Amino acid sequence: MTPEAMSELHGRAFASERGWSPDEFAALLSGRGVHLVTRDGAFLLGRAIAGEAEILTLATDPRSRRKGLARAMLRDFMDIARDAGCDRLFLEVARDNGPALALYAGEGFARIGTRRGYFSRDGRAPVDAIMMERVIGAESECE
Repeated sequence: MTPEAMSELHGRAFASERGWSPDEFAALLSGRGVHLVTRDGAFLLGRAIAGEAEILTLATDPRSRRKGLARAMLRDFMDIARDAGCDRLFLEVARDNGPALALYAGEGFARIGTRRGYFSRDGRAPVDAIMMERVIGAESECE
């Protein structure tokens, strides 16, 4: 998936937010430890480095939602992160994104904090980010 295609899909997925530009995606893709997981109509961009992993963004075209794409990509990225030696996975999700919050909670993520006013919205007040974490390494195997 090209940075241009990622930017277009990201803009559709997050229509009320500032979409990321092709140049921003190109810069992220060239970064150390960055991984791209794709499905038709969706992608996950994450980083796995120094024993920790983070989801930078997960975007699903509105026409492709409710098909299990996000869950499949999330699980694929957890495998990638484990293989890279990571034992924890972090993410931030908008407080008002109920479907994403449900997905992450259903996949074992726990809330660890809040970033006030983190996500800006076109013509609306910023929305808090819920910070979440999941143990994905050996510790999670012992639960």
